[in-house]
Parts: sequence; C-alpha cells; structure tokens
Amino acid sequence: MPFNRVAIGRPEEASGPDALKAALAEFISTLIFVFAGEGSGMAYGKITGDGAATPAGLIVAALSHAFALFVAVSVGANISGGHVNPAVTFGAFIGGNITLLRGISYIIAQLLGSTVACLLLKFVTGGLTTTGFALSGISVWNAFVFEIVLTFGLVYTVYATAIDPKKGNIGIVAPLAIGLVVGANILVGGAFTGASMNPAVSFGPALVSWNWESQWVYWAGPLVGGGLAAFVYELFFINHSYEQLPTADY
Repeated sequence: MPFNRVAIGRPEEASGPDALKAALAEFISTLIFVFAGEGSGMAYGKITGDGAATPAGLIVAALSHAFALFVAVSVGANISGGHVNPAVTFGAFIGGNITLLRGISYIIAQLLGSTVACLLLKFVTGGLTTTGFALSGISVWNAFVFEIVLTFGLVYTVYATAIDPKKGNIGIVAPLAIGLVVGANILVGGAFTGASMNPAVSFGPALVSWNWESQWVYWAGPLVGGGLAAFVYELFFINHSYEQLPTADY
C-alpha cells in the first residue's frame, strides 16, 4: 500500500546542504515557469488591449506554459526532481517518494518562486497587474472537480515518466511529456478555470494582486487530484517487491 512508505523525515532533510540546494532549485524552476507563463498572458493582454478572451489567446497560454514547464522541469530534475508544483510534491509524498519535511521545504520554495516571479513581472512591465485565476461560467464545485481531473492527469504523467522505477528510457522524455500534458490540459480547462493544476501558480498572482477569489479551489482541487493520482499509480502499477534493475548511464 502507498501509505506504508509515508515518512516525516529527519530535520536535516529540510535544513541540510543538499536540502537547501534542492529547495533553491525548486525556487528557481518555479520562478522560470511562472515568469514565462504568467508573463506571456500579460504580454498578450498588452498587445490586444486587454480584449475579450480568444481561441488564439488560449493557444498562446497552452504553448507558453508547456514550453516553460518543459524547461523548468529539465533544469531542476537532477537537483530536486523538478517538481515545480506543490501538487506534484504532495503526490510524491503520498507515494512515499519524499518525506514530509523535505516536501514542506519544496512547497515553501515553490510559493516563494511564484511570488518573486510575479513581483518581477509587475516591476519590469511598469506596474501591470499579474492576472489571478478566475472561474468562467461554472460553479466553484464544477471548478473543484475540473482541477482534480486536470491535476490527476498531470501527476499520473509525472509518476509514469519520472517516478516509476521501471520507467527505463522513457525517463529521458519526462520533462517534455509533463510540459505537453499541461499544455493539453490548458486547452481543455483554460476557458473554464484557467487550468491551474498548480497551487503555486495560483498563489503568486493572487498574493501580488491581492485577489483571493475562489483561491481554495486552486489548492484543494490540485492537491486532491495529485494525491489521488499518486495513490492509484503506487497501488496498481508500482511493485516495490521486484528486483531493482541495474542503473544505466545516459
């Protein structure tokens, strides 16, 4: 069972040199991701005069987030695992792949990275406001389930391509697969919830613009979806009793 390997961890797992390096990597990766993703939306709004949402705008959002997450995961993978998302970190914790203390340090770093990215965007754009996530034409409960499903797909992809010890060569394309599923999910959910799938991505803009409307949806939905994906993948697809294959160098 997945919960059998859940652990609190030792204090040095959140404060030791390696832990601090990993947290810094999460901070930088999240900053890169949010700066590019949120910034592309601000740039598109400036070009179009903050006009009505269009299909082109949705495609721009999907592509910018997919590309940025591909890079953010890639640059952090060898240091921290490249989570870039509290929902991914929570999912890794549920599966026993990260301790509680290390996970908390990751989440704090991710929230700080998102906040600093939004502050930088506000400064470099001459005071433009970062756009917080908002619901469009659906209830908060519709949005809650929407975010659960979207994040389930994301964290399931993370498990299949990056965490599963049997992943083999597929691990090479993990950052690309993770970026692509986020881009695809934005095409599905962007017009309804903004398709956050990431509490840190929602937190930074909300804090800087001080707009907390429906913020709970963007925390509860991704955390439930991420935890559920981890539970399902660990329970049905990861067998920790098999003999570990030799590690290959790439």
